[in-house]
Amino acid sequence: MIPASTFRDRRVALFGLGGSGLATAKSLTAGGAHVMAWDDNPAQVAAAQAAGIPVADLHDIDWASLNTLVLAPGVPLTDPKPHWTAELANRHGVEIIGDVEIFARERRAHAPGSPFIAITGTNGKSTTTALIAHLIAHSGRDAQLGGNIGTAVLTLAPPAPGRVHVVECSSYQIDLAPSLDPSAGLLLNLTPDHLDRHGSMQHYAEVKTRLVAQSDLAIIGVDDDWCSGIAELLESKGRRVERISKDQKLADGFHAQGSKILQAGNGSSREVADLDGITTLRGAHNAQNAAAAIAACRSVGLSDDEIRAGLAAFPGLKHRMQPVARLGAVVFVNDSKATNAEAAAPALQSFERIYWIAGGLPKEGGIAALEPYFPRIAKAYLIGEAAAGFAASIGAHAPFEISGTLDKAVAAAASDAAADPAAMPVVLLSPACASFDQYRNFEVRGDAFVSLVSALDDIEMLIDVESNGENHG
Repeated sequence: MIPASTFRDRRVALFGLGGSGLATAKSLTAGGAHVMAWDDNPAQVAAAQAAGIPVADLHDIDWASLNTLVLAPGVPLTDPKPHWTAELANRHGVEIIGDVEIFARERRAHAPGSPFIAITGTNGKSTTTALIAHLIAHSGRDAQLGGNIGTAVLTLAPPAPGRVHVVECSSYQIDLAPSLDPSAGLLLNLTPDHLDRHGSMQHYAEVKTRLVAQSDLAIIGVDDDWCSGIAELLESKGRRVERISKDQKLADGFHAQGSKILQAGNGSSREVADLDGITTLRGAHNAQNAAAAIAACRSVGLSDDEIRAGLAAFPGLKHRMQPVARLGAVVFVNDSKATNAEAAAPALQSFERIYWIAGGLPKEGGIAALEPYFPRIAKAYLIGEAAAGFAASIGAHAPFEISGTLDKAVAAAASDAAADPAAMPVVLLSPACASFDQYRNFEVRGDAFVSLVSALDDIEMLIDVESNGENHG
């Protein structure tokens, strides 16, 4: 754990006592802050009390005496409406921050030169984050992996020379981290997402830009207009920018050419790595992820040989194009992390004959962007609130049924795929939707898929069902 010593003797209110919120409260308490924690869920308040965290109903405290309000990332700061705690803090001139901001302050106070790699983007950030941490750890260095990927950043070992923190940052976390200043900041891509939280694409892009704006090195994917413009803006302000691309041949930066990752500069280019045969890095999207990871790892001193060895050993990321089981010729793939259409596209690109389980809480734009891949769909099984809308989009292109729930979808898809004479049909959970209509998060949804698949007759599991661990295939 990282004790938040920079908050010693300060009066701090904290709202949101889920996993990261509880970890933040423990960090602040260990650092000597005077903490008052609260949550709308009585069970989480009770859990905090049991852990020795001081709790208080924040409706009833003296806001004028506070130094700081710490919000959990899921608590609205601006759109669609500021949370009531944020309104009270703004009214009394109290700063509002999150756990990543606390980490950034601790690093500056105690180990300002320690390597800190922060990663964001609409899609691909979890795979890139996991890949960077894997490459660093595989080289024998101390890699601390956390943030939005699932481990609260303040539960990691404290910043120290030679210890590399690799932190995935959501737009929510960046919004609560005004002084975020990584040694290497990665912005992979930008497409419309979380607009209910940020109000507009412009504001969403502005929030994401903050991660790279104060970084020593800004590593930016330039395959969309938003990020390309951000790279030009930062460069015009004198920031160090390293461009990456999966679609373009760059004059300067890292780009993909087929399965190869090339580094360009000074009028020439050279091969850094070849992803051919690395099944966990299949597809053009993973070429971008690998290019970004290579640029980041170079910034902390990894050699080309260390990078190539680490790439070959990458086990893949849970819930992201994760093969989990076989039933005869049928392969079952868990891509639950695909929470919007753009995130689902790589999986639909990667397989030829797909029994597609899709749906959930729909995002803006639905699945219209996926129409080029509809010819690959043998049949779709639609679940959740998006089912009717997705049916309207896919109905003219492929057979479908409205399954409603995941258990019905898995049973029907498995039966239909098993009867398919094609060489390797795939039952693919790639929802193109958020999970919140039926599941707490995409991880729970993915675990439910794995559990349902494991219960099928004659199934051969490719992962450890008990831990639903990473792909070992």
